[in-house]
Amino acid sequence: MANLDPSASIPLGIARYHGDEAAEPGMLDFAVNVRHAAPPAWLVQRLATELPDLARYPGAADERAAIDAVAARHGRARDEVAPLAGAAEGFALLPNLRPRLAAVVAPSFTEPAIALRAAGLILQHVVVDRPFSLADARVPDDADLVVVGNPTNPTSVLHTREQILALRRPGRIVVLDEAFADSVPGEPESLADEPLPDVLVLRSLTKTWSLAGLRVGYALGAPDVLARLTAGRPHWPVGTLQLMAIAACCAPDAVAEAAAEARRLAVLRTEMVAGLRAAGVEPVDGCAPFVLFTVGDAQLVRKHLHARGIAVRRCDTFIGLDGRYLRAAVRPEWPLLVEALREVLP
Repeated sequence: MANLDPSASIPLGIARYHGDEAAEPGMLDFAVNVRHAAPPAWLVQRLATELPDLARYPGAADERAAIDAVAARHGRARDEVAPLAGAAEGFALLPNLRPRLAAVVAPSFTEPAIALRAAGLILQHVVVDRPFSLADARVPDDADLVVVGNPTNPTSVLHTREQILALRRPGRIVVLDEAFADSVPGEPESLADEPLPDVLVLRSLTKTWSLAGLRVGYALGAPDVLARLTAGRPHWPVGTLQLMAIAACCAPDAVAEAAAEARRLAVLRTEMVAGLRAAGVEPVDGCAPFVLFTVGDAQLVRKHLHARGIAVRRCDTFIGLDGRYLRAAVRPEWPLLVEALREVLP
């Protein structure tokens, strides 16, 4: 079941907590969902070629190359693409759409709600209980902006296209956080390739390509929606290296590489979920490159894991989750996490 919770709120300092705060240098980091410790060598080399030219401002050719690559990748027109300094910038720009009532399906990434509330807009959380299915979401009919993740962070649940499309209403914009969509083999439920006038898709490249420090992403939507979203941005909102990274990561060879990695991650995730179940915890069914699971006392378990040099993501910072939940990234070192859980769980 789901309930509409207009008062659901978490203090700003807690809501802005992110997984990178959990791991200290040298720890085994399951708290952050970046795939690798560093970008692939070919991408580093590609970006390095631009370093001597950083005295030059980003130009129209740089932006055109990035937009063309994204448009070709998703079969979109050029005016349906907007490069972003990470998907997080897209969330920060949502107040520009000036909704009368925004609804955020929760549990979900906290930044959209933070940005909307900071702008003084009316926001309601639609809290969906486990198994966190969108079919149970009761979105108010008068919400003219609805934000949902697919697959959702932190639950890892992938909603169907039909469930997403059922959210559409006259006068409403549906915002899809597809930051992890390219981690699902075949991207079966993505709407990135679907030009719809009332659906805005936000994509991130930081997780798949280990570019969290560079901040790269893009928005896909109707030209008028993108114009409203990006109104008031400063000149050169996306730098030369960011634009180059977008173009490089959306090229056909890179897309194929990401797809192969998604298939590998899916196998690894299946193994990790089985290991977690064997250790006595119950993972949430999902398909993202992270696993949400319950333990008796998440704070205590997290401290014990930290003492053993293992970082996992606390989840009481997400509206709709409580002190039983933890999230762990899918990593090949998952047996070490499972072994540690066996030691610390009753």
